[in-house]
Amino acid sequence: MTAQEIVKDSEHKMEGAIEAMVHDFSTYRTGRASPAVLERVHVEYYGTETPLNQIANVSIPEPRQLLIQPYEKNMTPVIEKAILKSDLGINPITDGSGIRLTFPAMTEERRRDMVKQVHTRVEQACVALRNVRKHGNDHLKAAKDAKTITEDELKHLETDVQKLTDKFVARAHELGKKKEAELMEV
Repeated sequence: MTAQEIVKDSEHKMEGAIEAMVHDFSTYRTGRASPAVLERVHVEYYGTETPLNQIANVSIPEPRQLLIQPYEKNMTPVIEKAILKSDLGINPITDGSGIRLTFPAMTEERRRDMVKQVHTRVEQACVALRNVRKHGNDHLKAAKDAKTITEDELKHLETDVQKLTDKFVARAHELGKKKEAELMEV
């Protein structure tokens, strides 16, 4: 791998770390309904653990309510059990058209707990970004030892990787602040 490819690879991996963090943020339960909160719910479907969104249609009929319509009606009680076993903390209500999940307004204490989770996840992303920087720099040093780049090129490329790291760490904190503001809005 050339030195420029190492820097590009580091940038790609940093993008991935940010995308993973944003994806995790979407699964956090806020005061409004979002089908993303059901991504971690798996249902026993003919002997196989299957993601809920593969065996049912999930829609948002109201801002704080999800409607789950199983493709097969006999799956309704199984889906209900899976939701009760999950860490959502919401009781499913079965009616003629499917299963309804009504999201209660979040308490101040629950909001603060969610903000702590956001801060923890942002810090995890920053650690991942720093690890990518370390691996990139290690590869650059190996390239210098292999005499494919000079000492000056090494310093320049390490500076580029550091700038990338700083940019992505700032982006992680910015996205964390946005999620925090979303969680704290009443």
